[in-house]
Amino acid sequence: MFYNKSMDALSRLQLLSTFVGLEAAEERSPVTPGSLRPQAANCREGLFVYPAQLPNGRQIKLLKTLLSSACERDCYYCPFRAGRDFRRATFRPEEFARLFMQLHLGGMAEGLFLSSGIAGGSLRTQDKLIETAEILRFKLGFRGYIHLKIMPGAERAQVERCMQLADRVSVNLEAPSPKRLQALAPHKVFFDELLAPLRWVDEIRTNQPPALAWNRRWPSSATQFVAGGSGESDLELLSTTEYLSRQLHLRRVYFSAFRPIPDTPLENRPPVPALREQRLYQASFLLRDYGFNLEELPFGTDGNLPLHTDPKTAWAQANLTERPLEINHASREELLRLPGIGPKSAEVILRARHQGCLRGLDDLRKLGIQGQRSAAYILLDGRRPPLQGSFW
Repeated sequence: MFYNKSMDALSRLQLLSTFVGLEAAEERSPVTPGSLRPQAANCREGLFVYPAQLPNGRQIKLLKTLLSSACERDCYYCPFRAGRDFRRATFRPEEFARLFMQLHLGGMAEGLFLSSGIAGGSLRTQDKLIETAEILRFKLGFRGYIHLKIMPGAERAQVERCMQLADRVSVNLEAPSPKRLQALAPHKVFFDELLAPLRWVDEIRTNQPPALAWNRRWPSSATQFVAGGSGESDLELLSTTEYLSRQLHLRRVYFSAFRPIPDTPLENRPPVPALREQRLYQASFLLRDYGFNLEELPFGTDGNLPLHTDPKTAWAQANLTERPLEINHASREELLRLPGIGPKSAEVILRARHQGCLRGLDDLRKLGIQGQRSAAYILLDGRRPPLQGSFW
């Protein structure tokens, strides 16, 4: 491994954390109206510490970094690929753990996302990540949030140990199928190296007692796709997303719009619009939280979602414009299909209906619900609500 004796520890950490912003892990939801994925990190002292949202909704300052940027893999899209000319750095597990604890005790970082380039093989690299987490948990007493990356080709015993130490584990699939992966990372094996560890995570959670974990709770699991990096369609990405969420119970599937990196084989490929990334997130949440099936999503003939409108609104336009939904009789599942209505709003409406009939948008506003987004697709006491005019 590279070990830069000439660089002090803080300089190495700055160098190692520079490109980890490409990892979308623990980002705050990018699907609030008008928002896109933040492209810049919240930097302190040159360190990439991100405002992160944990699986339970709590927000913390998360340090995203690598244990080493030395890598023997040659993935076409990756800034750390073997042979690329840039300065690299490496931490030893104990050294990194102690540096992170200094940052933590100084109030600069509350949690840790830790990955690594692969040097000396996947198994050796995974052991280094595990050793770092063991030192943090059992030698230095860190009780905060840790997200550990599982390296391609890790063994099942290593996956199980990661689960005992972390609050979240993840394996980046990068692409939705073996064929598409070849266009991004020709030396990675989709099923054996990447998908198998995610299956093991689900099996361990299902068959082993959570008391084996450091906090007596098994960690959540996640993955990430390089959206548009291999010429795949949204339909391909979301087909795999649906399988991962429903069969392997992944808590999050992250999408990172492809951005070309200089001095890589894909450096001349155009970047993917950030809006496509947003639409993929919105559609994945419809599959996970809103009861939609893949066949109901508004794919075009090219297999992609429309960019001009969000997928929920596109579905409502096609299905509810001529047959609006009566708010006073709709089920929870039907309410969740209305633009502007989420799980909390649906529950508020269901409770309010026990108190009386909802007759207008003012009644919804009194419940804290802005009904203009759903106004074109609903009835209130048998009547369509007035639509707010648009400025062109």
